[in-house]
Amino acid sequence: MLEEEDYPGAIQLCLECQKAASTFKHYSCISELNSKLQDTLEQIEEQLDVALSKICKNFDINHYTKVQQAYRLLGKTQTAMDQLHMHFTQAIHNTVFQVVLGYVELCSGNTDTKFQKLQYKDLCTHVTPDSYIPCLADLCKALWEVMLSYYRTMEWHEKHDNEDTTSASEGSNIGTEETNFDRGYIKKKLEHGLTRIWQDVQLKVKTYLLGTDLSIFKYDDFIFVLDIISRLMQVGEEFCGSKSEVLQESIRKQSVNYFKNYHRTRLDELRMFLENETWELCPVKSNFSILQLHEFKFMEQSRSPSVSPSKQPASTSSKTVTLFEQYCSDGNPFEIQANHKDEETEDVLASNGYESDEQEKSAYQEYDSDSDVPEELKRDYVDEQTGDAPVKSVSRETLKSRKKSDYSLNKVNAPILTNTTLNVIRLVGKYMQMMNILKPIAFDVIHFMSQLFDYYLYAIYTFFGRNDSLESTGLGLSSSRLRTTLNRIQESLIDMEVSADPTATLTAAEERKEKVPSPHLSHLVVLTSGDTLYGLAERVVATESLVFLAEQFEFLQPHLDAVMPAVKKPFLQQFYSQTVSTASELRKPIYWIVAGKAIDYEQMLLLMANVKWDVKEIMSQHNIYVDALLKEFEQFNRRLNEVSKRVRIPLPVSNILWEHCIRLANRTIVEGYANVKKCSNEGRALMQLDFQQFLMKLEKLTDIRPIPDKEFVETYIKAYYLTENDMERWIKEHREYSTKQLTNLVNVCLGSHINKKARQKLLAAIDDIDRPKR
Repeated sequence: MLEEEDYPGAIQLCLECQKAASTFKHYSCISELNSKLQDTLEQIEEQLDVALSKICKNFDINHYTKVQQAYRLLGKTQTAMDQLHMHFTQAIHNTVFQVVLGYVELCSGNTDTKFQKLQYKDLCTHVTPDSYIPCLADLCKALWEVMLSYYRTMEWHEKHDNEDTTSASEGSNIGTEETNFDRGYIKKKLEHGLTRIWQDVQLKVKTYLLGTDLSIFKYDDFIFVLDIISRLMQVGEEFCGSKSEVLQESIRKQSVNYFKNYHRTRLDELRMFLENETWELCPVKSNFSILQLHEFKFMEQSRSPSVSPSKQPASTSSKTVTLFEQYCSDGNPFEIQANHKDEETEDVLASNGYESDEQEKSAYQEYDSDSDVPEELKRDYVDEQTGDAPVKSVSRETLKSRKKSDYSLNKVNAPILTNTTLNVIRLVGKYMQMMNILKPIAFDVIHFMSQLFDYYLYAIYTFFGRNDSLESTGLGLSSSRLRTTLNRIQESLIDMEVSADPTATLTAAEERKEKVPSPHLSHLVVLTSGDTLYGLAERVVATESLVFLAEQFEFLQPHLDAVMPAVKKPFLQQFYSQTVSTASELRKPIYWIVAGKAIDYEQMLLLMANVKWDVKEIMSQHNIYVDALLKEFEQFNRRLNEVSKRVRIPLPVSNILWEHCIRLANRTIVEGYANVKKCSNEGRALMQLDFQQFLMKLEKLTDIRPIPDKEFVETYIKAYYLTENDMERWIKEHREYSTKQLTNLVNVCLGSHINKKARQKLLAAIDDIDRPKR
């Protein structure tokens, strides 16, 4: 009977024999038999215990029913329960040890038995990076088996409890109290056991997780580990409603560590990209959206809420199927994981994950066989007209010589971005995937993400917007907000020290680890040639790509806000209000540099100095400096058109350029008038004539209305006619003119309608104004 595993039958038989033996125990031969039967019974119990322990790995209903009946016959249901829990604990311990040991021995390749003597914790440190993931998956599979057996054991008891209660109510009431007590005990024991078992599972997995430094893992592999663990947490949630704090904490530790390293490498890469970037347009279609990129695929999935980041169809019925119900009879929730990964890796390796991606393919316009573009940027650009991927051997020249309209000029609103911009956007996508899976370190990830933007902004400012002579003009080109932002980035992110100081403290060295050296503009980018308007095309691509990047960040703000812990939300708001929103403010200082060189303002001052202003009659002909200035503007207009053939110049940009140039011209005109030694009323009228001529011709060149700083010139010319008292009031009201310009105004009026005493008084008034400025 025992060999056939009929435990209840064997016990029944044994007990009947014992009963019979005790009836005849006054025969000495029988009493020996009695003690022999007692031994047999104990032996049966031992075998029963072994049978019970098999339940932990692989629950079999018939097997368990037999074992339970046997224990009931023995009157030891409670003992059985206590034993069962010990077996489960033991099973978890042995299972994990065996799984990890198997991998460690397999990978070490030697037949040495030293590993078997190691503690589990030490054994975990011997797992090789290659075998880490398969081992983790097997570990989870094995632990799942144990938990499933426990789950099914509980199910069995619930079912039998119900059957017993119904049969007890129909039958007699004998012994029900005892069975009720047993039942209560078992129920409590089983429920209590749930959390204990889960705690054991968590601790074993935690030890495994922390046994290897994951920071060297590839991004996809790391995400895969997270995926397995989040699936495991889901199991825990269903198993006993646990929040899996132990697992979360160990994943958080690994994640922060991993991400720090990952981000550090990405920042260095970004610096390299920026230093090799020639600020050429990256051809994308006019309807380009970041959602077409492979890295943002998850956002479409995240719209359908699913329990775990693993691809899991959220069931539409009101009651979701738990993993335990789903995989109760066969299969394993950690199995899909492994299969799913294989398919994906093949894909990614075969085509870098991009060509296979139809949606993403459609984002690009043309293929550009650029030898200096790093491999990972060589994506399959698609020909706009035909929608086919062109033959790979198209050279740059043939592309350039194709009819101009193929270029993005006709694509009025194609976004302006570069390979580097695209790279930053891809990174942001990857960071967001991390965040989705790593809710606990969302803040760290967003913080790092903001650094990508910071560094890009800082690079574009240092490459194209830094000009010390500008700041001194006091025109307040960069808003105080922009200056604050740039200073903040420089202090927190940029490593300004040239060489590592050996005496530096350890903390300083640690801090420097977090910083990146300032980038340098690629020497292929020439910003000094007048023909190209001082690298205007590159400046436009760079500045507008930053504006584009800022718009993408704006678009992502609600998503970031949703995962940000409440305490840290102010950080996010501040990043948006002070950094992201300043992107377009960089246009001013960057395009001002072009405007400052595009027109020869110095030559104009020289021409103006040659004009005689103390004329006695009214002139009908304007001066030649006006024509010279207009010629400069026409040339500027031509060059602007030339540049726009290479790069689309958005309206805000051409407006800023024109506005800057006109402002500078008007300020130069006032400066020229302020250099005049002698002037008559007729001379003043000539100035007005010149300026009117300039305005009339200028309005034909540009659409900007009103002409900026027009009043600045007119007011200055007319101030000449004011009487002494009016002029004093006028001087106090017009702070926008320099001391030199005001003093000159007073001096040229001397003799015509202002006497020396009045002059002293007015100069004193100018002095008063000047003092607070200093």
